[in-house]
Amino acid sequence: MVDKPEKSMKVILVDIEGTTSSLSYIKEVMFPYSKGKLRNFLMEHAEEEKIKTLLEKLKEKFGRDISLEEAIRIFEEWIDKDIKEPILKELQGHIWEEGFISGELKGHIYQDAYQKLKEWKEKGYKLYVYSSGSVKAQKLFFGHTDYGDLTGIFDGFFDASIGSKRDKESYLRIAREVGTDPIHFLFISDVEEELDAAKLAGMKTVKIERYGESKTSKHPVVKSFFEIDLP
Repeated sequence: MVDKPEKSMKVILVDIEGTTSSLSYIKEVMFPYSKGKLRNFLMEHAEEEKIKTLLEKLKEKFGRDISLEEAIRIFEEWIDKDIKEPILKELQGHIWEEGFISGELKGHIYQDAYQKLKEWKEKGYKLYVYSSGSVKAQKLFFGHTDYGDLTGIFDGFFDASIGSKRDKESYLRIAREVGTDPIHFLFISDVEEELDAAKLAGMKTVKIERYGESKTSKHPVVKSFFEIDLP
């Protein structure tokens, strides 16, 4: 059980992959789904404004014209390599939207995460998500779970547009956006480097390690949200 943080704690910031949700579901179901649907999706929607804008961003990134066929190859390669590229995340959000609406996809949420987040919300804590997946994808994910639509639990969502999750400045920006000093935040993640960055920004941190033996960490370590005791 993690000791209770100071009573000044007001904001809980959570990661998704490996924290509130199964890393394997995202890696083994959602990523392959987006890759498998990618070609047909781009072919069918290439003339829509949102996709034309996305493809223009890709051209700007590479500084040259890129054919639709090359764009497909680039996006597929980025998915294979798990590149945290905002352009890809935006595209995946559009593809996943169709999957969630059709019922082919469901947002996986651990029971302990669901119960504790609900409890903390009822206690008056502000809850935010910070994930490399786009805000659109985050809302779709939490909007279509086995527990129903959970987007109402959260007060806001942050993605890579705020900055890298391994950069202290990203957490300072989030604190400014929320309008609360970093010392009043608790950040929960399964990634040591993300937690290091949040701690450097002044936030309290908890590392969640759901599987295997706990590795050496500079942060309090838990196996589930049930071990996090907040006042």
